[in-house]
Amino acid sequence: MAMSANDVLKLVKDKEVKFVDFRFTDTKGKEQHVSVPAKQFTMDKFESGHAFDGSSIAGWKGIEASDMLLMPDPDSARLDPFTDETVLNITCDVVEPSDGKGYDRDPRTIAKRGEAFLKSSGIGDTAFFGPEPEFFIFDGVTWGADMSGSFVKIKSEEAP
Repeated sequence: MAMSANDVLKLVKDKEVKFVDFRFTDTKGKEQHVSVPAKQFTMDKFESGHAFDGSSIAGWKGIEASDMLLMPDPDSARLDPFTDETVLNITCDVVEPSDGKGYDRDPRTIAKRGEAFLKSSGIGDTAFFGPEPEFFIFDGVTWGADMSGSFVKIKSEEAP
């Protein structure tokens, strides 16, 4: 069931949320965030966005043009089960305040543009994106460290 901005604001009130964590991903795939007290989280955040300094994100903006906006996606709102205080996590689009368009280095904006291209070209009508869960299974690992140095040996039948 899709959530609206009003649904999210009701959730904040009903669950006595203390903080709202605006989340977005930088170009390298690292999740970034800005937290605000819940009392500052109003309908205005959905309509006008939350301002932040884009120069604080590596490779994004210079200090002379660093103003950016986070536009929360109400459907992404989730309570964080791992915090002592009640925190609402919400994923955001990064937007240029000058023209209201998605920032060209925001992975979420890039994905939306890619999906729009697929639809407009007739290649497809839906795209699925997600993190790449990557892991390795080893048969054995040996390591050591002493005054003369250190070493690591990895045994794996899959290595070749």
